Amino acid sequence: MNEENLQPDRLRAAPVERFAGQSHVFNLNEALQKLRAETHAARDGHRQMTLFHRAPVTKVLFAFDAGGTLAKHSAHGLVTIHVLEGQLQVQVDGQDHELNAGQILILNPDVPHDVRASQNSAMLLTVHMEK
Repeated sequence: MNEENLQPDRLRAAPVERFAGQSHVFNLNEALQKLRAETHAARDGHRQMTLFHRAPVTKVLFAFDAGGTLAKHSAHGLVTIHVLEGQLQVQVDGQDHELNAGQILILNPDVPHDVRASQNSAMLLTVHMEK
Protein backbone atom coordinates (compact mmCIF):
# COMPACT_ATOMS: atom_id res chain seq x y z
CA MET A 1 0.00 0.00 0.00
CA ASN A 2 1.35 3.39 -0.96
CA GLU A 3 0.37 5.72 1.90
CA GLU A 4 1.55 8.72 -0.12
CA ASN A 5 -1.48 8.19 -2.40
CA LEU A 6 -4.01 8.47 0.44
CA GLN A 7 -6.61 11.15 -0.04
CA PRO A 8 -7.31 13.31 3.03
CA ASP A 9 -10.80 11.80 3.57
CA ARG A 10 -9.63 8.15 3.29
CA LEU A 11 -8.37 6.03 6.18
CA ARG A 12 -6.53 3.66 3.87
CA ALA A 13 -5.67 3.15 0.21
CA ALA A 14 -8.48 2.55 -2.28
CA PRO A 15 -9.60 -1.07 -2.79
CA VAL A 16 -8.32 -1.14 -6.37
CA GLU A 17 -4.81 -0.60 -4.96
CA ARG A 18 -5.18 -2.80 -1.85
CA PHE A 19 -6.54 -5.81 -3.75
CA ALA A 20 -4.18 -5.63 -6.76
CA GLY A 21 -1.60 -8.31 -7.43
CA GLN A 22 -1.35 -12.07 -7.74
CA SER A 23 -0.65 -12.90 -4.08
CA HIS A 24 -1.40 -11.31 -0.73
CA VAL A 25 0.30 -11.73 2.64
CA PHE A 26 -1.28 -10.22 5.75
CA ASN A 27 0.22 -9.75 9.19
CA LEU A 28 -2.96 -9.87 11.27
CA ASN A 29 -1.25 -8.64 14.44
CA GLU A 30 0.09 -5.57 12.63
CA ALA A 31 -3.25 -4.96 10.90
CA LEU A 32 -5.06 -5.12 14.26
CA GLN A 33 -2.64 -2.60 15.79
CA LYS A 34 -3.24 -0.19 12.91
CA LEU A 35 -7.01 -0.73 13.06
CA ARG A 36 -7.13 -0.05 16.80
CA ALA A 37 -4.95 3.07 16.38
CA GLU A 38 -7.24 4.72 13.82
CA THR A 39 -8.46 8.08 15.04
CA HIS A 40 -12.10 7.80 13.98
CA ALA A 41 -14.64 6.72 16.58
CA ALA A 42 -15.52 3.04 16.71
CA ARG A 43 -18.99 2.34 15.29
CA ASP A 44 -21.13 0.27 17.70
CA GLY A 45 -17.93 -0.53 19.58
CA HIS A 46 -15.99 -1.98 16.66
CA ARG A 47 -13.72 -1.07 13.78
CA GLN A 48 -13.38 -3.10 10.62
CA MET A 49 -11.15 -3.28 7.58
CA THR A 50 -11.65 -5.33 4.44
CA LEU A 51 -8.35 -7.11 3.95
CA PHE A 52 -9.29 -8.73 0.67
CA HIS A 53 -12.22 -8.80 -1.72
CA ARG A 54 -12.36 -10.61 -4.99
CA ALA A 55 -15.52 -12.42 -6.00
CA PRO A 56 -16.59 -14.72 -4.50
CA VAL A 57 -14.42 -14.24 -1.36
CA THR A 58 -14.27 -11.38 1.13
CA LYS A 59 -12.03 -11.28 4.24
CA VAL A 60 -12.71 -8.63 6.89
CA LEU A 61 -10.75 -7.97 10.08
CA PHE A 62 -12.75 -6.70 13.08
CA ALA A 63 -11.46 -5.15 16.33
CA PHE A 64 -14.12 -4.98 19.05
CA ASP A 65 -14.08 -2.93 22.21
CA ALA A 66 -15.61 -4.61 25.27
CA GLY A 67 -19.38 -4.36 24.75
CA GLY A 68 -19.05 -3.84 20.98
CA THR A 69 -21.74 -5.31 18.73
CA LEU A 70 -22.75 -6.17 15.19
CA ALA A 71 -26.53 -5.97 14.88
CA LYS A 72 -28.50 -8.91 13.51
CA HIS A 73 -27.72 -9.44 9.84
CA SER A 74 -27.08 -12.18 7.28
CA ALA A 75 -24.92 -12.74 4.22
CA HIS A 76 -25.76 -14.47 0.93
CA GLY A 77 -22.70 -16.70 1.30
CA LEU A 78 -21.01 -19.17 3.60
CA VAL A 79 -19.75 -17.25 6.66
CA THR A 80 -16.72 -18.18 8.76
CA ILE A 81 -16.13 -16.30 12.01
CA HIS A 82 -12.61 -16.94 13.36
CA VAL A 83 -12.00 -15.44 16.79
CA LEU A 84 -8.40 -14.21 16.96
CA GLU A 85 -8.43 -12.56 20.40
CA GLY A 86 -10.82 -12.30 23.32
CA GLN A 87 -14.31 -13.72 23.44
CA LEU A 88 -17.39 -13.23 21.23
CA GLN A 89 -20.99 -14.29 21.65
CA VAL A 90 -22.73 -15.04 18.36
CA GLN A 91 -26.47 -15.59 18.47
CA VAL A 92 -27.94 -17.84 15.77
CA ASP A 93 -31.60 -18.90 15.80
CA GLY A 94 -31.92 -17.99 19.49
CA GLN A 95 -28.86 -20.06 20.42
CA ASP A 96 -25.80 -18.35 21.89
CA HIS A 97 -22.41 -19.57 20.74
CA GLU A 98 -19.63 -18.42 23.09
CA LEU A 99 -16.43 -18.35 21.06
CA ASN A 100 -12.94 -17.93 22.46
CA ALA A 101 -9.68 -17.09 20.69
CA GLY A 102 -8.79 -19.90 18.30
CA GLN A 103 -12.38 -21.03 17.70
CA ILE A 104 -14.30 -20.86 14.42
CA LEU A 105 -18.02 -20.73 13.74
CA ILE A 106 -19.31 -21.55 10.25
CA LEU A 107 -22.77 -20.40 9.15
CA ASN A 108 -24.70 -21.44 6.07
CA PRO A 109 -25.78 -18.71 3.64
CA ASP A 110 -28.62 -16.39 4.70
CA VAL A 111 -28.51 -17.35 8.40
CA PRO A 112 -29.35 -14.31 10.57
CA HIS A 113 -26.89 -13.73 13.42
CA ASP A 114 -25.57 -11.02 15.71
CA VAL A 115 -22.22 -10.61 17.43
CA ARG A 116 -21.34 -9.23 20.88
CA ALA A 117 -17.91 -8.81 22.48
CA SER A 118 -17.72 -9.37 26.23
CA GLN A 119 -14.14 -8.05 26.24
CA ASN A 120 -11.72 -6.46 23.79
CA SER A 121 -11.72 -8.98 20.95
CA ALA A 122 -10.76 -9.51 17.33
CA MET A 123 -12.15 -11.70 14.58
CA LEU A 124 -11.42 -12.55 10.99
CA LEU A 125 -14.60 -12.85 8.95
CA THR A 126 -14.65 -14.72 5.66
CA VAL A 127 -17.67 -14.69 3.37
CA HIS A 128 -17.70 -17.01 0.38
CA MET A 129 -20.61 -15.87 -1.80
CA GLU A 130 -22.91 -18.35 -3.46
CA LYS A 131 -22.88 -18.30 -7.25
